[in-house]
Amino acid sequence: MKKKRVLVRLKQGLEKAREEAQAQKQAQQAQQAQQAQQAQQAAETTAPNAQAAPSAAQEAPTDVQPAPQKTKRPPLGNENFTRSKNRRKKMRVVLQFTILAVSLFMLLQLFFTFKTYDASAAAATSEEDKGFIALSYFGVDRHGDTSSLIGKEELRRHLTELKRQGYVTISQKDILNYYQNGAPLPPRSLFLMFEDGRRDTAIFAQEIMEDLNFKATMMTYPEKFVKEDTKFLHPKDLHEMEDSTFWEMGTNGYRLAYINVFDRYDDFLGELDLLRFDMVRSYLGRRYNHYLMDYIRDKDGIPVESERQMERRVTYDYTRLREVYEKELGYVPQAHVLMHANTGRFGNNPRVSAVNEREIRSTFPMNFNREGFVLNKRTSSLYDLTRMQPQPYWPINHLLMRINYDTDGSLAYIDGRTEGRRAWELKEGALECRDETLILTTLPEGNAAARLAETEKLKDLRLEVELEGNAFGSQQIFLRSSGDLSDAVAVTLVNDHLVVEEITGGAKKELYKEKLPVILGEKILSVEEARREAKVGENEAFARYASSPAAAKEYLGRANEARETYAPAVEDGAAPYEGRESFHRRSKCQLVIHLSGDRLSVEVDGHMGPENIALHRLERGDVFIGASWRGEAWSQRNLADDVYDGVFKKVRILTETGQADSEERLLYTSEYKGWDKVKYRAGEIWDAV
Repeated sequence: MKKKRVLVRLKQGLEKAREEAQAQKQAQQAQQAQQAQQAQQAAETTAPNAQAAPSAAQEAPTDVQPAPQKTKRPPLGNENFTRSKNRRKKMRVVLQFTILAVSLFMLLQLFFTFKTYDASAAAATSEEDKGFIALSYFGVDRHGDTSSLIGKEELRRHLTELKRQGYVTISQKDILNYYQNGAPLPPRSLFLMFEDGRRDTAIFAQEIMEDLNFKATMMTYPEKFVKEDTKFLHPKDLHEMEDSTFWEMGTNGYRLAYINVFDRYDDFLGELDLLRFDMVRSYLGRRYNHYLMDYIRDKDGIPVESERQMERRVTYDYTRLREVYEKELGYVPQAHVLMHANTGRFGNNPRVSAVNEREIRSTFPMNFNREGFVLNKRTSSLYDLTRMQPQPYWPINHLLMRINYDTDGSLAYIDGRTEGRRAWELKEGALECRDETLILTTLPEGNAAARLAETEKLKDLRLEVELEGNAFGSQQIFLRSSGDLSDAVAVTLVNDHLVVEEITGGAKKELYKEKLPVILGEKILSVEEARREAKVGENEAFARYASSPAAAKEYLGRANEARETYAPAVEDGAAPYEGRESFHRRSKCQLVIHLSGDRLSVEVDGHMGPENIALHRLERGDVFIGASWRGEAWSQRNLADDVYDGVFKKVRILTETGQADSEERLLYTSEYKGWDKVKYRAGEIWDAV
């Protein structure tokens, strides 16, 4: 109906413009007639004077020269002038029509969908049963610079590469036919989901779905319909998405809320809704649970509700879910995702699990019950399906590595920009050159390494690089290295520490180790100071979303009291905070390594780290970059992610002769050169603006 109304408005606009042009033309004709009449009257008035002129000339003396005649202006009715004027008016009208048509076309393309999903690709089934993979993105935004939302261009890269390697999307009906009727699926089938029902996801993902002919399921929380939260999609939006044919509807459950929450110091916070949870997330450890996964308990872990109360609470969510969907959407979606997953059942407690399972089986024909593994086979249960949640920072090879690990391993890794990639010989893992950045992706729970093959063996050098891999993991630079890395000088950024080692015959000797915050002169919090900071943040979160002004005042009072409480600092002899952090934490720093003779120095973001460390390995050798997955960090939402990406941006290797920086010779760079560099820098400036 929307498209029809738009076409009607377009037609009315064109008719109005045509009427205006006709009226303008009639006005021009009337003006031309008036001009012609005036010209004729002027000619009749001057005619007698023209006849009398010769007699006056005859009476004048013969030696008087005639006065020069003035150049006559073209009469108002001049045909050439009128024709030129009309031509300009016609051109202006045509230009106006063109601008109007282009503007309408752009508006139509922006707000309306004229493409439709073509299911014929998914109809090309295979006799060999390879199951299907399921990917679930939290959401999409413009740039992807949040902890959970992927940028639209990165999402396009992910999905475009999957399509290039043969993946087609399948629908909920395809999955049901696969399990219930034994119907075959395409050899590379993808079930694509977007969770949380965010409005920005629909805005930024729609064009990608259309361009790739992909179909996806949008998961929603019906509680958001009731609260009319503008950040989330409403039923009217969901119906329009369905009408586009590129979307189906699913559900994450009635609400997203948390119970039995403890912070990282084991202080009890109790029950949190999503808003409070997001505000205190940085202070939490692993002790918290989803609203439907367990009994509600006190700080000692003792249930504060009976089994009957628990059953009423859990059942209420499913009852409300059905009521709201039936009223607002007209039906209950078929696909359900249980939050949180990976319990091994349908909850952390057997009795809670039994209630969830009963309600899920009676409400939905399919349920995604686990996260972390991508593949579902015919031997899987429709109520124990698994999905993988790609993170915003995953490069393409990270995604491909995870899919290969869970499937038959037949996907090819990408190399990226040829000019930047061909300088490196890959030894292990996968390597992509994207713009001026080298992205080295490890094997699952393994390593990755690449040797710079473009230069000769080096002894003295200066190496500059920006490291942008996650804080928890290992990014390595090997200098003066043997071909098998058994002998080398290694500079490593690992788990927020800078480490310098000498490797001899495979044995490592640590020469230097320090935390990055110490090198950068940042304050190191003691355990007591970190706990005080958490207390302040937690009470401010409760105050912001308090149920009454009195409650808000109480929480703010507690926050101020905690802020004024004395906490001994590291400088006073207190123990530094050494919390186990999430491996999702991003990091960025610039290293400048000076290697000359038997000495090595390293700068970190302009601060001097190790200086003039004495070395024993003096032989020339190769330059390697490396990366390693480390298990010291953890993730509550990606328990199975065991792949790490070393990110080496703007790598430059120069001679180290002791001359001024401008005098040192450039031996290698991953940066663009010439006109390509100018264009790339201009693009960076534009993106920043």
